[in-house]
Amino acid sequence: SQFQALLCGRPLLGKRIVGGAEASAGSWPWQVDIQLGAKGHVFLSAAHCFPKYFEMVSQVQRVVVPEGYSTPQEGRDVALVQLRSPVTWSDRIQPVCLPYAGFQFNSGTLCYVTGWGHTQEGGKSLREVQAPIINQSSCQSMYQILSSDLITVNILSDTICAGYMEGGKDSCQGDSGGPLVCSGGSGTWIQVGVVSFGLGCAQKNRPGIYSRVSSFVSLIRTTVPETHFFGRAQKSESQTLLVLGLSFALVLLWR
Repeated sequence: SQFQALLCGRPLLGKRIVGGAEASAGSWPWQVDIQLGAKGHVFLSAAHCFPKYFEMVSQVQRVVVPEGYSTPQEGRDVALVQLRSPVTWSDRIQPVCLPYAGFQFNSGTLCYVTGWGHTQEGGKSLREVQAPIINQSSCQSMYQILSSDLITVNILSDTICAGYMEGGKDSCQGDSGGPLVCSGGSGTWIQVGVVSFGLGCAQKNRPGIYSRVSSFVSLIRTTVPETHFFGRAQKSESQTLLVLGLSFALVLLWR
């Protein structure tokens, strides 16, 4: 029912990528598969999936990208997609919670990445993998280790890193639009980021780099004024509501 949408980040079904496992049906009800040129879902995506010359599919009314966005490596790697009509909430279609500006999880917090991207095993099932948050300075140091890469990676303030120093588990190509979510307690999940880019997939000292959702609260508020955000200071469950406002969907860059 529409009433269920008042609570965000709480899967009603299921239980609780490279190196990951197949997700049980309904366990991540805010995950959306975008299929261009075919009937399918249009909800979460990446800004680089919407170049200016691209004619939007009929289900999408408009896409909002931060002013000055150019490439994932230069930050501002987010997009908001407005659908032409609202979605109908159900046990398999639910909103995720969004964090307040400045909301952070501690380094080492185990979060989840989900997506339909490239895997070692192949296949097209939605997959999930745990990835710990890595603080900015440690992530920057990792990308400087044995850096023979042609691309210089700078970990910007509007990004967040997650993954493993030893590699082996990561998001990969084709995961565009998929979220990085962390537990906010009481069965609530908060979208803290979406992969913006990375060098290779699951390589040693090359963790995934995500756009930091809390850095874009102003853009989200300006675009969708009725959006509510999740924060530890909240005292009422009714105030931890989402969310993705009416026919809007939050979208952040993925690989």
